[in-house]
Amino acid sequence: MPRPAFLLRLALVVLATMLAAPTARAADKLLHLAIGDPARKDRVAPVVLDGVTDTKTGEVITPAELAARLGGTRLLLIGEEHTSVEFHSVQYRVLSALIGSGRHVMIGLEMYPYTEQRFLDQWRDAAVTEEEFLRASRWYENWGYNWLYYRDIFWLARQGHAPMFAVNTPREIVSAVRKKGLANLTPEEAAHIPKDIDVSSADHMTFFKTTFEDQQGAGGPVHGGDMPDEMWMNMLSAQATWDATMGFNAVQAIKQANDPKAIMVVLVGSGHVAYGLGIERQARKWFDGQITSIIPVPVGSQGRVLRKDTQASYANFTWGVLDEIDSAYPSMGTSTAVGAGDAARRVIIVQDGSPAAQAGIKVGDVLQSFDGVPLADKETFSRLMADKRWGDSATLVVRRGSADVTIPVVFRRSIATK
Repeated sequence: MPRPAFLLRLALVVLATMLAAPTARAADKLLHLAIGDPARKDRVAPVVLDGVTDTKTGEVITPAELAARLGGTRLLLIGEEHTSVEFHSVQYRVLSALIGSGRHVMIGLEMYPYTEQRFLDQWRDAAVTEEEFLRASRWYENWGYNWLYYRDIFWLARQGHAPMFAVNTPREIVSAVRKKGLANLTPEEAAHIPKDIDVSSADHMTFFKTTFEDQQGAGGPVHGGDMPDEMWMNMLSAQATWDATMGFNAVQAIKQANDPKAIMVVLVGSGHVAYGLGIERQARKWFDGQITSIIPVPVGSQGRVLRKDTQASYANFTWGVLDEIDSAYPSMGTSTAVGAGDAARRVIIVQDGSPAAQAGIKVGDVLQSFDGVPLADKETFSRLMADKRWGDSATLVVRRGSADVTIPVVFRRSIATK
């Protein structure tokens, strides 16, 4: 039987990487699962670079035609990989087309819990500068990914008078669900999420487990085959908590708008959108309007074909985009534990091939400083990382055992060999 420490680390891997890009092998499986909509799950639909596929019919249309096909949609879910410029470009183009068509566009954001709504209102009202918004809303604490991936979307919303809504729940609530399950939340914790969250979908569990096949952690691939069913269920419950809360808050914003031309566009990791099993399935308990999903799909790069189709039930529309070998902005390649103090700075994952792995950072190291700046919290680390570009270097000090170790890190991209 696996040691409890291993199981805890695996649980953290699962939740920390749920919305990150899976390995190529797992990605292909995720795109071809016979789950979801019974009318589409047993056939495939083509995916074409720079084309938009209506998976109901298999027709490939132009992006310019998409806005018209969304005429009856009230809740639109656009999946993303958080560090993909191509995915965010799709989101920007869809939002721009909807705003240009005269729709009353509202934008739901995964990265902020609903308790932070006041900061998005300040952004909408142009009451703060960009830098003031990033600091006041604690972008690098609430989200952590480089602001530049999202900057154009935020400015489009502000200039197009499209209000933005924080639709997530505080992260400590999701952590509580993962640790002890939905049934054991305190009344105070339960008050942050909707009632009757559905965790009964076998299809959702299939998708959830497939997401983590061949995940890479320190020392090799991470598998969940030995994990107890109870732990899998608690982690799926945490995922469903995200889904249900975002769906519920998005639906409430639609109802409060009281405008038949209103459309709520939720920007969220693709794992919350795929096969209609996440936000869409939960939201249907409170909303009988039309819900539509769009997920970009990498089809390859110059001289390298990744894929030509997906399962038709994967999304209502797929949009073929270029595969990105590396992210536009560097990352260290580490994940740290959930908690405060040393726990929040203790490395639990070192991604294979990452700058951290190449520099010799190890699981168990506790981050102390970055380029001479003390690391009091994750926000400081994420903010400092956001200033780095490929080719830059950093000096990281970690506590290893009882000693402080200084580690030079260089941020260099990999080169595909196949």
